Amino acid sequence: MEERIVVDVESFRTSIRAEGSRLYRDLPWRRTRDPYAIWLSEVMLQQTQVPRVLTRWQEWLERFPSVEALAAADTADVLAAWQGMGYNRRALALKSAAETVVREHDGVFPRDAAALRALPGIGPATAQGIRAFAFDLPGVYLETNVRTVLLHHFFPDVPGVPDRELTPLAEATCPASPDGGPDEDVPYAVPQDERDTPRSWYYALLDYGAYLKKTIPNPSRRSSTYTRQSRFEGSRRQKRAHIVRMLLDARASGAGALSLDEVRAGLDEFELGAGRERVGESDVVSILDDLVREGFARTVDGAWIIA
Repeated sequence: MEERIVVDVESFRTSIRAEGSRLYRDLPWRRTRDPYAIWLSEVMLQQTQVPRVLTRWQEWLERFPSVEALAAADTADVLAAWQGMGYNRRALALKSAAETVVREHDGVFPRDAAALRALPGIGPATAQGIRAFAFDLPGVYLETNVRTVLLHHFFPDVPGVPDRELTPLAEATCPASPDGGPDEDVPYAVPQDERDTPRSWYYALLDYGAYLKKTIPNPSRRSSTYTRQSRFEGSRRQKRAHIVRMLLDARASGAGALSLDEVRAGLDEFELGAGRERVGESDVVSILDDLVREGFARTVDGAWIIA
């Protein structure tokens, strides 16, 4: 039984490596080993599709070329650079994590998975993405496209597969680091040749997974982690995002802080223009309170300004 599993895993690895070579995407963040640039690409790719990231990733690096530059930037500038990407919390987390790297790690990204996960906004997948693509270190990288491949090949007809069943497969199929590295007690795969590294392995899984999504019904929906994104149009999230844009525009124009009446008028104009009803004062105040509490905005003499 054990021998059959090993043979299946090696056959799977050989097949995926071949598909990875055939489908390889030459993306700009794959031409660097800079953990800051790779971290940024990971966060952006969680947010939007590759074609959009191609533009926004480069624009961001031109504006904040290093982790030190991001840490030193004004919060308002960071939020302004993130506009159009959705989930403004991720912009705040990027800045907070950059500040932590500079303050606690002298501007050098840690290689240790636990140390990376301790940074604001960095979860297990992002941490392993940095480890694999910046440092060529093995580990469990359960990103959406990786899940797609594992589900397609190992659980073709099984609904609701939990990550705890995918984790051993990710460990067993990821090649060990070419330099030995940490986690020697984890039974990673023996590299098939000198090109078989964690970095190249996960690129192959990502590219093959992207291909599968275009050619078959999305297997990632059979993962127990899959959730359909809630409706954005008309949602509280959309109202929050619009208020953030209003505060950013007020700062850019030199208007300064906005009163409650000004925020309400701007939000009502947006909602009515979309064919929706006006927003009640209590709802606007509640959103503004949330934005202040979460670090997006601050109050000045009873009005609101971007943080």
